[in-house]
Amino acid sequence: MNEKQLGKYFKYDDGNIWLVENDRDNMKLEYRAKKIISSVKSTYQQIDIVELYDFGKCLVLDGAVQSTVLDGYIYNEMISHIPLVTHDKPQDVLIIGGGDCGVANEVLKYENVRKVDFVEIDELVARECIKHIPEIAGTTSKDSRVNFIFADGVKFVEDKKGCYDVILVDSSDPIGPAVQLFSREFYENVKKCLKEGGVMACQSQSPIFNKDILKNTYGILNELYPIVRPYTAVVPSYPGGMWSFTLASLKNDPLKADTSKLKPNTKYINEEIFQSCFKLSNMFKESLK
Repeated sequence: MNEKQLGKYFKYDDGNIWLVENDRDNMKLEYRAKKIISSVKSTYQQIDIVELYDFGKCLVLDGAVQSTVLDGYIYNEMISHIPLVTHDKPQDVLIIGGGDCGVANEVLKYENVRKVDFVEIDELVARECIKHIPEIAGTTSKDSRVNFIFADGVKFVEDKKGCYDVILVDSSDPIGPAVQLFSREFYENVKKCLKEGGVMACQSQSPIFNKDILKNTYGILNELYPIVRPYTAVVPSYPGGMWSFTLASLKNDPLKADTSKLKPNTKYINEEIFQSCFKLSNMFKESLK
């Protein structure tokens, strides 16, 4: 691949290929790439599968790194295991987004989960990740419990009521097709989709650079649910490193969860991380006000 064939998110510099991620027009992150494995344009976005130095293979959407082999499991484990353990007995799970299949792969570790409706707007993202990054996608495509639904998650939750024990909103950044996944109307519809005692969790962006999104997400969910618990993890490939998640529950408090139910075949989360991730810094608490 020569310089003219590189997409707009890549550049050549002294014989090396660099992925250039533009974060909010305020910061540029450059990653040296070993090779571009795949580069395709879908109806919704530019999809690149790239092998980076340090981070390994990764999914890049419109120039933004979404998940890497080096640290993607941190995000995937934190958004999935915590709500699954918080619920008494999760059987029916809805995943919105998460085209790399990493979150679904974590959910499938729980034997009592009998059905996973996997709603992803961009089928090509899932296909590319299943084909090129099995280290992240895992066995998702081969598990009979998974029902792939390639549709708009915002519209999908509009007419579903009381169908799911756990709903995981694994959205990309609030730009392009993911914007509506951060809206009040969407979160209201998600709540309607939950069964009695249901739990939902979503990623709520960087508590360093996206305080407005974190505050807005927490504020909306706090009005809709009796129990709302933000929590954090460090994901090195995300801008700022520190990342936030927000869990909202109709009955169970994750602070009182039986962490012995946590699956042991994880790389990051364990009982200690489960309990400590809800301990928030003063800076984080201040951003919620």
